[in-house]
Amino acid sequence: MIAEDARVQTMTLGDVEVTRIVEWHEPFLPPSAFLPTVPGEVWKDNEDRLAPDHWQPETGLVVTALQSWVLRSAGLTVLVDTGAGAGRERPGMGPFHDARSDFPGLLERAGIRPEDVDVVVNTHLHLDHVGWNTLEEDGQWVPAFPRAQYLVPAADDFHYGPDNAYGGGVQEVDRLVYEDSVAPVHRAGQAVLWEGHHRIDAHLTLESAPGHTPGSSVLRLSSGADRAVFVGDLLHSPVQILDPCHNSAACLDPEQAAASRRRILGRAAEERELLVPAHFGGAGALEVRGNGAGFALGPWAALTTNGNAAAADRDREA
Repeated sequence: MIAEDARVQTMTLGDVEVTRIVEWHEPFLPPSAFLPTVPGEVWKDNEDRLAPDHWQPETGLVVTALQSWVLRSAGLTVLVDTGAGAGRERPGMGPFHDARSDFPGLLERAGIRPEDVDVVVNTHLHLDHVGWNTLEEDGQWVPAFPRAQYLVPAADDFHYGPDNAYGGGVQEVDRLVYEDSVAPVHRAGQAVLWEGHHRIDAHLTLESAPGHTPGSSVLRLSSGADRAVFVGDLLHSPVQILDPCHNSAACLDPEQAAASRRRILGRAAEERELLVPAHFGGAGALEVRGNGAGFALGPWAALTTNGNAAAADRDREA
């Protein structure tokens, strides 16, 4: 559902160049399976804002993207989330099982070689955010970015790793994800566990926002007059901006997830931060406006689609 030449897009926020890498963008699941507490009439009542980039009225399916973001900031190349990977055992996980994509080719199109990446940020440890952490070489999984420091939320590592500190157990697919996409990074000595807040450079700071997973996090960007917050899976659809109480079916702690969502949206609205979720279709990022006790959709980001380093300022008109 996205043009081939739009799979690599760029914009500039202050002194930071931001590149969007779209692994795929397509109808995914019915709302009842994806966002089960959203009433059916909400989709219909907001069709003008949701279709066709976020909801497909003719099929009733939620449209979603699988995307990563590359930030060139203060001399660093920072990769935010690494998609689903390729050739992974993900039984019962639909398109993620033995997935095939050209993520390395998309990075190359953006002018990024594996050895250029200084920092990998995993906003959380779900399968579609860590898959390209590693590559298979001679029958072994090894870090895909040989020079990078991988920033991993400690709470997620404790939950999905051998300690299972969060409790409640993990699914078999979670064990497989950890073994092929996280544990090899630890073995290579490239994993850095963090909690609370973690500053990457003068422009970029990680902040815990738990609920979707124990260690779910957001990445804040502040440069010049521009602000942005990369929120991972804090939201999956614009309907969660209109009413933040709604969680995805994958949120481990729904009450905590909703509280984190409302807190992050409140700050985004107050500080005019560009909101950058991991799975929004269309332009992929937008501003949020306060609307009484809730929120409204603001202007969407404007990105170039030529895949070059040239950048576009985002449209700030309401």
